[in-house]
Amino acid sequence: MSTPYSNTSLFTDHYELTMLQAALHSGAAHRRSVFETFSRRLPEGRRYGIVGGTGRLLEGLQNFRFEQQELDFLASAGVVDDATISWLADFKFSGDIYGYAEGEAYFAGSPILTVESSFAEACLLETYVLSVLNHDSAIASAASRMTGAAGGRPCLEMGSRRTQESAAVAASRAAVVGGFAGTSNLAAGLLYGVPTMGTAAHSFTLLHDSEREAFTAQLESLGGDTTLLVDTYDVEKAVRAGVELAGTDLGAVRLDSGDLLTQARDVRDLLDSLGNHRTKITVTSDLDEFAIAALASAPVDSYGVGTSLVTGSGAPTASMVYKLVSREDDNGNFVPVAKTSKNKVSVGGRKYALRRRNQHGVATDEVVGIGRAPVDDGDDRPLLQQFVAGGELLPGWTGPEAVVRAARRHNESMAELPAEALRLQRGEAVIPTEFEE
Repeated sequence: MSTPYSNTSLFTDHYELTMLQAALHSGAAHRRSVFETFSRRLPEGRRYGIVGGTGRLLEGLQNFRFEQQELDFLASAGVVDDATISWLADFKFSGDIYGYAEGEAYFAGSPILTVESSFAEACLLETYVLSVLNHDSAIASAASRMTGAAGGRPCLEMGSRRTQESAAVAASRAAVVGGFAGTSNLAAGLLYGVPTMGTAAHSFTLLHDSEREAFTAQLESLGGDTTLLVDTYDVEKAVRAGVELAGTDLGAVRLDSGDLLTQARDVRDLLDSLGNHRTKITVTSDLDEFAIAALASAPVDSYGVGTSLVTGSGAPTASMVYKLVSREDDNGNFVPVAKTSKNKVSVGGRKYALRRRNQHGVATDEVVGIGRAPVDDGDDRPLLQQFVAGGELLPGWTGPEAVVRAARRHNESMAELPAEALRLQRGEAVIPTEFEE
């Protein structure tokens, strides 16, 4: 399955190539190195995060090559010298990549992605890794909070018109990783097998001479199981017209404005009084996790979410960073390295992680081992998976298969977190992160 991008090598920052040039000049470019992606903190008040975008990242890595067009641009713009351009012409990532499975819950300090290769190779990937993981993890995390608030009722992603077109596809995919049941975005359906849905907007009703005429056209074309948008004019009249035309076979009605709680109750009572007990109610209109939670007592069957989802619902980035944590010295021995800058401290050394669980299978700690794997007490779950070995992508982590796998991982990860994870009130991480040396 191809990605929407023909080449990803210049989805990067200028300074990564100048660092490469200088490292090639000093001779240090070929030192074996370990880079780690992690977040120093969760968004303010959030209790957990969800890893999103790993599959997209791995797909894009296959196209991270410097072809003639990219090389000509770098030469004409004077970004790097001829020796560096010659090196880039032969570039293909040849290292190893490990990380948390997509859909996994993460916390501050979790080693979400580990890249092991030469400094030169790993350095080039920094911006691409962060742009994918920061965006998609923000969306997947917001989606998870929304599906948790929905309490089992389906959530549907419909935010494509609120973001850039390529980001819309990524957001649709990440939403499904975070528990959404489907999307309105057809490109996401094509590329990732994500279920798509949608029926009609207010413009379709306004196009016709009457609401009744619009409903008749929709029902005759799409069948009685369609969803009628009933708030263009008068909701009660619209519901009555829809039931009169479709009978008890009417699939659903959609509410997109007004007091959704009151309207949903009134519409449910009306549908039931007309014998349409099986006709469902879906609601849209600028929903977020808090609005969804407020509708918990309403007779709503599904939620459509747009703007808040594709913007991370208040946290548009996961604030992940990509840092060198270990490298070879002149003798070929790996040594830990770390930043000590104020408020930006990193922990040196290659990391390993497990989710510590009690005898009931409930997570109690995120345990990160430095330089070695933490000791598993028998109930724990190792978190790191290998995605790339010797530059070769391992099967199962990309394409539609990866989305299904990630959605399942999300459900399983959420099931093992303490119940407090579902609280929307601001709070600390639901489990602490512990480092072991």
